[in-house]
Amino acid sequence: MKRTSIPALIAVGGFIAAMTLIATWRFYGSMASVPVAVSITLWVMAVVCLVIAVKVRARRKDGRIGQDRSQLNPITAAQFLVIGKASAWTGAVIGGLYAGMAAWVIPRAGDLVAAASDIPGVVASALGGVVLSGAGVFLERSCEVPPPADGEPA
Repeated sequence: MKRTSIPALIAVGGFIAAMTLIATWRFYGSMASVPVAVSITLWVMAVVCLVIAVKVRARRKDGRIGQDRSQLNPITAAQFLVIGKASAWTGAVIGGLYAGMAAWVIPRAGDLVAAASDIPGVVASALGGVVLSGAGVFLERSCEVPPPADGEPA
């Protein structure tokens, strides 16, 4: 499995932000308001990714990855790597979505009451998406192990 490319995450987030900016410009009057509670899942998942990454990193550093009950199972570490990869991409998409909405809402906060009331939810969700993406990349990189040296069994 290849590492998640940070420039690709940025490109996807930027593309989604541009598309959302266009859609928000066109359909903002029909859209529902964005409460701050929308971002809670993003922030919780980011914290979960960070906690798992710290635990896996500590186990790797101590050499406690293996088949014993006191060790972290390598399959579990691989599953955490997939969770990190999925979180990175999800954060990029959701962060881009709310960043595009923020690009339209923030400049119009002085003119539209609805835009002013949407700012906290939109900003919290955009930041939550970016933080989730970063936490996902950190978790993914924490679960990687270097390949065995020449002559060592895998």
